[in-house]
Amino acid sequence: MAVRNRRSYSVAKRRVAAVFLLLLGLALGVYDAAAIWNRRAPEWLKLRGVLLAPYRLGLDLQGGTHLVYQADFSTVSIDDPGSAMQGLRDIIERRVNAFGVAEPVVQVNQMGDNWRLIVELAGVKDTEAAIRYIGATPLLEFREPRDASSTEKILEAQTKGEISEQDPYFLPAKLTGRYLKRATVEFDENTNVPRIGIEFNEEGAGIFEEITGRNVGLPVGIYIDGVRLSEPTVNEEIRGGKAVITGQFTLDYVKTMVRNLNSGALPVPITLISQQTVEASLGRVSLEASLRAALVGLIIVAAFMIFWYRLPGVLAVLALLLYTAVTLAVFKLIDLTFTVAAIAGFVLSIGMAVDANILIFERMKEELNRGQSLSEAMLEGFARAWTSIRDSNISSLITAAILYWLGTSVVRGFALTLAIGILVSMFTALTVSRTFLLATLVKNPRRGWYLSGIMKNKD
Repeated sequence: MAVRNRRSYSVAKRRVAAVFLLLLGLALGVYDAAAIWNRRAPEWLKLRGVLLAPYRLGLDLQGGTHLVYQADFSTVSIDDPGSAMQGLRDIIERRVNAFGVAEPVVQVNQMGDNWRLIVELAGVKDTEAAIRYIGATPLLEFREPRDASSTEKILEAQTKGEISEQDPYFLPAKLTGRYLKRATVEFDENTNVPRIGIEFNEEGAGIFEEITGRNVGLPVGIYIDGVRLSEPTVNEEIRGGKAVITGQFTLDYVKTMVRNLNSGALPVPITLISQQTVEASLGRVSLEASLRAALVGLIIVAAFMIFWYRLPGVLAVLALLLYTAVTLAVFKLIDLTFTVAAIAGFVLSIGMAVDANILIFERMKEELNRGQSLSEAMLEGFARAWTSIRDSNISSLITAAILYWLGTSVVRGFALTLAIGILVSMFTALTVSRTFLLATLVKNPRRGWYLSGIMKNKD
């Protein structure tokens, strides 16, 4: 009697756990489809605030603009182009964020000696305004004077009509806007003329000190966007990293320049070489096709599981639905950007989630064919399947990590959704499916629809 009571209590606990998991899946499903829920729910049950946050769609699903910029290192002296391009990427990313673009894709691409910056602005309708906003970032640089012979050669080449884009008077130095700490609006104490005050960070202050130290008595050129604004003569070595840019500036010009400098001065000049616009209608077609593919995949997998494994298959489908709800909730919580590739990774992870259930059921079938009881076959089936599930998922996670590490933004989206799906599938297969199976435990494992699926191949 005591054993029977303990067994009944254990089954009751498992059934409570199963009901809890079903309710959790329902709640997550509501969260996943918040907009649809709010259209149907009464006022007091409607989701608000962060719970109503929509999924973030990428350029290929939402439409937008794809821009490619070419970096020009010929006018600046930089020892590490890769580091400069990463700094450029960070600056452009800040600027397009300020423009109001949700999670822009800004990435660096190297092709031989050519460095390019690829910018994807999902949902941007005013492309020209975005281009102007990105291009408004000024390139600040200090240049040192050339020696007389170099200046004479360049001027002679220009006089003869030979093409020469070199500045005949100043050489590029290593001091650019990448070292800028802040820019301020200042006024000359005597004339009250507005001027631009600049302050470099610690590294930039050291470079500025070196430049002024070796050019005492000589002019130093101060350029913004390749235009020489002033060429003050250095009277002494300047320490502390502070300087001023003077000229015949209006107050509005100084304010605009200071704002743009503070938002991120470009370490290297860039030129727009390619512009593509993806219409929102095309993105909508891609989104509908991707969702249709995911839904069809779910239905086919569910039909196969139910047809082949009967009640265990039904339980596996319930676990799969919970898996889908949990995975989509994770995607929304981490603010993942959905692209066609990301959806492909998610659909692939659905198949891998089903693989785990199939392994478990096949191991259960083997144990039942050996004469084990249903409860023993379940426990042994999960134990025997775990090694295969673990090894398969770890190898897939390693592959996803390599793809994320070495891939472009599109490949990274695929790898991230695949990795998240694999991790969630391990939870649903080993916890949710197990709970559902144990909660539906029956007395006679040899009869009934419960076992007709997994036992039909019994020899």
